[in-house]
Amino acid sequence: FSTRACKDSAGLMAAGAPTLRVENLETHFFTKTGVVKAVDGVSFSVERAQILGLVGESGSGKSVTGFSILGLVDPPGRVVGGRIEFKGQDIASADEARMQTLRGDRIAMIFQDPMMTLNPVLRIETQMVETVLAHRQVGRAAARQRARDALGQVGIPSPEVRIAEYPHQLSGGMRRRVGIARANVTEPPLVLYDSPTAGLDPITAHTIMALIVKERDTKNTTTVMVTHRYQDGYLLANYRYNLGTGQLEPAFSNGNAGGLRTKYLVLQEGRLAFMGPQHELESCPDSYVRKFVKKFDE
Repeated sequence: FSTRACKDSAGLMAAGAPTLRVENLETHFFTKTGVVKAVDGVSFSVERAQILGLVGESGSGKSVTGFSILGLVDPPGRVVGGRIEFKGQDIASADEARMQTLRGDRIAMIFQDPMMTLNPVLRIETQMVETVLAHRQVGRAAARQRARDALGQVGIPSPEVRIAEYPHQLSGGMRRRVGIARANVTEPPLVLYDSPTAGLDPITAHTIMALIVKERDTKNTTTVMVTHRYQDGYLLANYRYNLGTGQLEPAFSNGNAGGLRTKYLVLQEGRLAFMGPQHELESCPDSYVRKFVKKFDE
């Protein structure tokens, strides 16, 4: 297995310290039958307001990469090598106390199943308000208003009513929106999404992707999106959020400009198979890479 020739576009990396830089990341799982190299020497960087689509088939190491960045790899797995920098500071060697201050404040992650982070016996209000109070010097009333506003920003109808409900009272798509609102309520510079459209119908999936575009364009959020679907990145690469109209609109005029704020990293068996913008991904001749390049009309 070797890294593909069609990877990484010249000029795609901006000068200066990126929001996130990963160098030679190695995350291994030590099992009774041997060592599984889930992530094996992966390197990439993501700039401010840029979106990285981290794609690959099941078992390729994409989700483990995200968990490694946040220090959430459970035994028997652990990060055994490499460097992870957030805004120029190494966090790969940070202790759990340091990582807890970063999670939910400076770095957030939205899991595929919102119930992984939403407590089923607590109201949405309690969970979101506590997130704000843990990371911001504000009173409870201000924290509640901030939580309510965050729900409204992700398109939840009647946020004043919904904020008082429990997670089980919401649909799957609505819980996904609550997860996005909760993750962004403190406006972290870096947000990781783990398969944000998995299990959703096409209309709801489109809405969730549009919300991610909106977060990027209104807050300059740096985004890492883990997915097994190339289609999930189409909106990210080709559309922008118009602040004036509140609608998505095409972000390019020459066919490629829209992809400059979105790039893809394709993993295979824990290794880098491709890295670059959309137009290079679509033209890459490698058979493994091309399996993710599917048009909406296919």
